[in-house]
Formats: sequence, C-alpha cells, structure tokens
Amino acid sequence: MPDAYLVGERIAYHRKRLGLSQVEFAGLVGRSESWVSQVERGVRSVDRMSVLQKVADVLSVPVSDLSGDDGDYPADAEDRPEAFDMIRAALTGHPALSSLLGAGPPPRISRRELDTLRDQHARVWELVHGSRYAELAPLLAALITGLEMATRAEGSDEIMHQARELLTDTYQATAAAMAKLGEGDAAWVAADRAAITAEALNSPLSVAASMFRMGHVFLSLGQLAQAQQVAAATADALQPAVSAKDAKPEELSLYGACHLVLAVAAARDNDRSQAHRHLDEARATGQRLGDDRDDYGTEFGPTNVAIHAVAIAVELGDAGHALDLAHGVDTSGLSPERQARYLIDLAAAHAMRRQIGEALHDLQEAERLTPEQTRTDRVARAVARDLLQLSGLRPRPELRELAERFGVLP
Repeated sequence: MPDAYLVGERIAYHRKRLGLSQVEFAGLVGRSESWVSQVERGVRSVDRMSVLQKVADVLSVPVSDLSGDDGDYPADAEDRPEAFDMIRAALTGHPALSSLLGAGPPPRISRRELDTLRDQHARVWELVHGSRYAELAPLLAALITGLEMATRAEGSDEIMHQARELLTDTYQATAAAMAKLGEGDAAWVAADRAAITAEALNSPLSVAASMFRMGHVFLSLGQLAQAQQVAAATADALQPAVSAKDAKPEELSLYGACHLVLAVAAARDNDRSQAHRHLDEARATGQRLGDDRDDYGTEFGPTNVAIHAVAIAVELGDAGHALDLAHGVDTSGLSPERQARYLIDLAAAHAMRRQIGEALHDLQEAERLTPEQTRTDRVARAVARDLLQLSGLRPRPELRELAERFGVLP
C-alpha cells in the first residue's frame, strides 16, 4: 500500500493547486473536514481504491499521481494462514460425486456415525468466534466432506434431516471464517451452499442466516451495493415476523444483524445518515431482544450494536466520537473475535488522534486475544504501519516487535 504520508502530501498539493479549502474539498468528496485533515497529514490511510478514485476525480488527476504507482493500489502481500488452503480444498469439487454417478452401492449412515459428526461440529462456532484457524481448518474440511457424504447416504429420514441441518450450519461457519480471512470467493461459495441446503430443509430462518452471511461476504469483497441489496432483502423478508409482539429471538437477531451489515455498508459508502438510520434500527431491535445472544453465530445483542457504533464512527473518520462511544462498553461477554475486532477499531481511532501508546496497547490486547486474526487483519496491519510512521526514526521497541509479527516492518 502506498505511503500514507506521501499520498496525503500529494492530495494536499493538488487541492491547493485548485484553490480549494479543506472544507470545500471535503464537501466535493463527500467526507468530513476532519477526514481530509487526517489524510493530508498522513494520520489516516486511504485504504480503498474506490475512495482514492473519487479523490482523484475531484482533483482531476490520475490515481497514479496520488498513489505514486501504476494504480494497482491495495495489494498488501499478506501471508494468509495455512488454514485457508485446507478450507478452500474442502470446498473444491464434489466429495459425493462417485455415489451420485452410481460407482458402487450407496453407503449407509448409522446414528452412531452421525453422532460422531455432531460431536465434531459442536466445536465449530467456538473456534470461529475465537479466530482459531489452525484448529478450525481440519475440522471444517472433515465435516464438509463427511456431511456431504452423509446427506447422500442411505438412512432414516430423521438422520438425513439432521445431517442436512449440520451441513447447513457448517457451511455458514465456513462462510463466516473465510470472510474474516478476507477470502471472499471461498466465503461466497460456502454461503451459497448453506442457503441451498437450508432451502432443501425447508428452514426459512437458516436461509435468512445464510443471506446474512452473504452480506458479510460482499462487505469483505468491497461490493457495497450487493451487500446492501442482500441485507436489505433479508431484513425486509423478516420484517413481518419481527413486527409481531411474539417475534422469536432468532428472528430479531437476524433482523438486527442485517441492519448492522447495512449500517457498515452505508458508512463505507460515506452515507452518514443511512449508516445511523440502520444503526438506530439495530439498536432498537437489540433493546427488544434485551440480552446478547448468538443465534446462527451472529452474536447479536445490545453490546454488539454498541461496538458497531464505534466501528462506524471510525469508518466515517470521527475518531473523537468513536472514543466517546467506547466509554462504558463492556465487551467481556462477547467472543474473543468480537473483542479483538473492537480493539482494532479503537486502535484506529487512537492512531487518527496520534495517540501512539493507546493505539499500540489496543493492538497488543487484540493480538493477545486472537493472534491469528489480528496479525493478518487489514486494518490492524494498516494501523501498525501508521504507528511506525507517526513514531519517526526511533519507534519504541515493542512497536517494532509488533510490526515485525504483523509483517509490516520496513
């Protein structure tokens, strides 16, 4: 990724060349004056190609004049976890193709064999929420293959139904994990298979959960319009159910979670009013729910809404507001993944305000909770780079050590 300071200097140069104030320029690019100031000082990186392209269009210059390269912009050469390849391999091909083509008699699956698969599946969401990819990968690979075979074996209707339920949830967990790893194509495949299997089960809420996962996949791919489309369609479909006084907690969780997807997508599109509208809807839904839950792996509830409010403020460049919102938020009841994600957002907010010590502490805590996730997270790595730049020629030793672990040490 281009040096944030150099990009900021180039943006400032071309803005002044056109005789634009920071306030005027902010209005033209649809950002806040604070965001422009942070970018021009190198405190905040322009880490999405769509944003840099808009800035370049306003300044009437090619993107390469700002990035200093040929336009191949966000190409961090991250070392993805080895778990990625194992999970991806499990999604490739069709493990039950021989049975479908009639190569030998169809296998039978017993209750005992299904119980073994169920016992393996019992740890899946714990590992997903813990971002423990090295343990998760072989488990998902074995489950996908085993359950795909089981759903095509001979057995009682009850066993077949339960096998399909486990397979649907396994694909949803796979989609969640791959989206967190930033591997959108594989996550897309998993989410689509989850939806197909759930529909065959005649399980509408499982289909809705799969569509929620698809929304997260599109967010990870930067496809904001598609994320908004699928999340809005799912929320609209759930609307009649959640409008009832006796709405099920699972329905409320999925509905609120979809509005959080819509809030994040709007914030990334710099649509402040829509971001807050969807955040308010999610907050009201969380209040109806009352407690933090984990229906379909969403971890939806009042606390998750609160940490999304912080994330959205960071996304919109409102670092001070993000830190104000963080006061009084207790994430101890959430999963390690959610706690670490929140700490990374706090680190980004502190970095925007040049608070190096606080940002470093947040990154260290996030790494302690989920080392595999944090060391490969795009935002965490960008914050680590920013802290190095803010520190000048003599960064503190613990920052250098963290940057080396993150793979961003120059």
